[in-house]
Amino acid sequence: MPRVHAYAAPSEAAPLEKTVIERRELGPHDVLIDIAFAGICHSDIHTVRGDWGPQSYPLAPGHEIAGTVAEVGSEVTRHAVGDRVGVGCLVNSCGECRNCLRGDEQFCSNGAVFTYGSPDRDGTVTQGGYSEQVVVTEAFVVRIPDALPLDAAAPLLCAGITTYSPLRHWTVGPGSRVAVVGLGGLGHMGVQIAHALGAEVTVLSQTLSKKDDGLRLGADHYYATSDRETFRSLRSSFDVILNTVSAPVDLRSYLSLLDVGGSMVCVGAPAEPLPVNVSSLIGGRRSLAGSNIGGIAETQEMLDFCAEHGITAEIEVIPASQINEAYERVLASDVRYRFVIDGSTFAD
Repeated sequence: MPRVHAYAAPSEAAPLEKTVIERRELGPHDVLIDIAFAGICHSDIHTVRGDWGPQSYPLAPGHEIAGTVAEVGSEVTRHAVGDRVGVGCLVNSCGECRNCLRGDEQFCSNGAVFTYGSPDRDGTVTQGGYSEQVVVTEAFVVRIPDALPLDAAAPLLCAGITTYSPLRHWTVGPGSRVAVVGLGGLGHMGVQIAHALGAEVTVLSQTLSKKDDGLRLGADHYYATSDRETFRSLRSSFDVILNTVSAPVDLRSYLSLLDVGGSMVCVGAPAEPLPVNVSSLIGGRRSLAGSNIGGIAETQEMLDFCAEHGITAEIEVIPASQINEAYERVLASDVRYRFVIDGSTFAD
């Protein structure tokens, strides 16, 4: 089996280290991708450190993959050598269940195969994009439009679709009042997409330190949640609240900001459970919901939408040798707004 350079976690308590991993032989429907850039997602850190459950080690994370096609299988029709392509959080599903057939492969009833740390159909455990190359079945490879630079497009494969999908599902558009909680890797994408959809956008962040960025990215308003007056003055102000933070929040306070019939959608995933007072929902026919990435067709739709509207992630490109330092900076909220690994440095 082909072997490629990668960075992987040897255990949940150890830093990632340079290693070599195996990729499967190219099958008739497979695409071999030379990875140019791989984004660092907060969920990479949660996963390799065991926050979301036990893992199989060594584990190479990474599900924000952008690159070019190096080789295709004999029956591949969707992609050709040299194409600019991406791979997000999914690399396989059954393709036959109700969810797959309606384009929600991420909810595959028979078990979606995620890009890393997931049992694949052949019994192996998937390894992600912190590596030189990846082999993926063609149906789970998306086209990256020429208008999107590969480095800034990589985070769209998770952060972009994670925010685009719920905004579309909850029919955000002109006249919608949307609040985005947190201006980080997810939040800065949510602001741009909600703005492009025509919504009136408000950022709710702990402090005003990123206010200039938020307004530049398309927010109409920016408030500090550390100021209790924010929750009094904005009561019943929003139709949709997109919660992007991966830490506990006071749900009761945020739910009070929804208008009658409004929805708070959580896309950040804290390790701890969040208690909710049901009266916060009953009082205004409010909903508390969650959303998990999107299907392959919707991911392509998102990329095309971002290309049309000039939306990309704001990034800091790093060599692979700085991955562990980047992890610590992510945990300290010291990045604006997404780290992206230069794929040419995995072998250095």
